[in-house]
Amino acid sequence: MSYNINDAEFKRFSSLIYDIAGITLTDAKKVLLTGRLSKRLTALGFGTYTQYFKYVTDPIHADELQFMVDLLTTNETYFFREPQHFEFLNQIIPPLKQVQNYRVWSAAASVGAEAYTISMILAEKLGENGPWEILGTDISNSVLEQARRGLYRISEAEKIPPQFLKKYCLKGNGEQTGTLLIDKKLRQHVRFEQLNLNVEGMKKTGDFDVIFLRNVLIYFDIPTKQRVVANLIPSLKSGGYLIVGHSESLNGITNVLTTVKPTIYRKP
Repeated sequence: MSYNINDAEFKRFSSLIYDIAGITLTDAKKVLLTGRLSKRLTALGFGTYTQYFKYVTDPIHADELQFMVDLLTTNETYFFREPQHFEFLNQIIPPLKQVQNYRVWSAAASVGAEAYTISMILAEKLGENGPWEILGTDISNSVLEQARRGLYRISEAEKIPPQFLKKYCLKGNGEQTGTLLIDKKLRQHVRFEQLNLNVEGMKKTGDFDVIFLRNVLIYFDIPTKQRVVANLIPSLKSGGYLIVGHSESLNGITNVLTTVKPTIYRKP
């Protein structure tokens, strides 16, 4: 069943997702919003988006509100996306004898492809049982559930270099045919938590050598970008690196970090 959304209804949902996640939905995103939410209207027996809005904004239905956030904030991700960043990471990791505990944060982790890509780089450089750990965070619970499983469609393997695929991934058999599982020796180094980067006074997650904040700032307006980056900087070690997506920049967003090269910034 198809549902029409009027301008007033779209504006209410746009304001709601902006207040929660800092994401700006322009009129061009109207098709995306209706495409992702229409099934929820059908499942709950609603005939209009106004009815659904009243439902998700009732504190009694906090679970549905989170489900709506999950639907509207899930973005594309894949293994070894923007590979130059992983080449840079490989270059800056210190020799094993100099490392006590190397920590990397995948701040917008989605289903975990970025975090597990990072884990392959760290395992190669510091050893599978080495002193390293990765935190992956996202506002969406549903994508984090998949990330924790480390289970993906076999088609995802196309982006993974053959030597890493053979060493760190398991091909599903039987009922798991058509799937790819990240090896436990990597998964044991990676932890996933729900976190809203847009919240003022966001809880500190520890100190990190590198923070990946890629392909998420493009969805924010300037004030939200400034708030999110300011939230992350206290968790970055002195001399640590913050990496954003290739279509993103921190120009005008913060003066705390120095530019190493486009998309890569360092805390003095």
